[in-house]
Amino acid sequence: MDTTFTLGTQLHDGPGQHGRTGTIHTPHGDIQTPAFIPVGTKATVKTLTPEQVKDTGAQAVLSNAYHLYLQPGPDIVDEAGGVAAFEHWDGPTYTDSGGFQVMSLGVGFKKVLAMDTKGLQDSDIRAQKKDRFAQVDEDGVDFRSVIDGSKHRFTPEVSMQIQHQLGADIIFAFDELTTLVDTRLYQEQSVARTHRWAKRCLDEHERLTNERPGKPLQSLWGVVQGAQYEDLRRQAIRGLLDLSKEAEDAGRRGFGGFGIGGALEKENLGTIVGWVCDEIPADKPRHLLGISEPDDLFTAIEAGADTFDCVAPTRLGRRGGVYTLDGRMNLPAARFKRDFTPIDAEVGGYVNEHYTRAYIHHLFKAKEYLGQSLCTMHNLTFMIQLVDNIRAAINDGTYWEFKQEFLGRYYA
Repeated sequence: MDTTFTLGTQLHDGPGQHGRTGTIHTPHGDIQTPAFIPVGTKATVKTLTPEQVKDTGAQAVLSNAYHLYLQPGPDIVDEAGGVAAFEHWDGPTYTDSGGFQVMSLGVGFKKVLAMDTKGLQDSDIRAQKKDRFAQVDEDGVDFRSVIDGSKHRFTPEVSMQIQHQLGADIIFAFDELTTLVDTRLYQEQSVARTHRWAKRCLDEHERLTNERPGKPLQSLWGVVQGAQYEDLRRQAIRGLLDLSKEAEDAGRRGFGGFGIGGALEKENLGTIVGWVCDEIPADKPRHLLGISEPDDLFTAIEAGADTFDCVAPTRLGRRGGVYTLDGRMNLPAARFKRDFTPIDAEVGGYVNEHYTRAYIHHLFKAKEYLGQSLCTMHNLTFMIQLVDNIRAAINDGTYWEFKQEFLGRYYA
């Protein structure tokens, strides 16, 4: 079977406002949307077993083509039966294209996209050319490995070849990710380049699908760039829709859905997602790359995002930071040394049913890895439960009341 989308309940549907529920049907199971997708960059959600990830309520996992290309190699994952079989994950999978590494290893720093430029210098966001691990040209990107410094080259075709070997249900076209401080001219050039790369991805995806009969069909999603510019965002998605229609008119497969990428200013997040979703047909799912703060989730869902991924909940958990219904807490702090209550009993789940704040505080002070696992598991449970509750509230008509109650308490 191919990946398809069934529309559920619409929260509303007008310019810039396309919130809805739905179901993404994949060869390895359904994803009820909206959905938060945990990130398992190297075919593992750090510190957790796949069974523990499943226990958080996760419906799918996203891995990274660039990192799995470097180690262990896509041929090994292919031989194992694809990324889901390799990591023992029973459910749908995504892989991103390596496009994020174009930015994070190229102009970016610390693998973090700035969502706010206030108080930052250009040099805080963009590395000097001599310091970059990735260099972009028209044909593709030259990378230096983050493991051993060896040189590698990604093109749209190479990204498709890697992602076909990885075998995820949903894969993304290779794109160039820019920063908030790139010039308008560069953003224009980048959108045009990403469009040309998307065409090459569609062509190679079709060739590889025909070359590998018997494999589960993979759904290729185009990626929309354009930074904070409305005309560029709309130009980008219209261009991808044109490419998709051209392919379908020729009897080939077009884009199964679309990813909304790029550096987004937090204050403009909903507006930008809304511009893009204005243009996307209702039967195509939309994935927002790299968003996780609770207020951002509400904003993105209202504007039309169906799924989203982010490393923030797991990265925060490995440092002892946890989400609660009353805001974030840092469990290594001294005030939790004798706190024998759960992280958040109302959230529930395995961690809250069995462990106390004092015990997890002790684990971090003793530098025991279990502390990282417990906080990571709790944070995923919190985030997935939040999005599940948003989905239920849209379906039963109580979304606006739920949003007001949740955000009013979380940010009190």
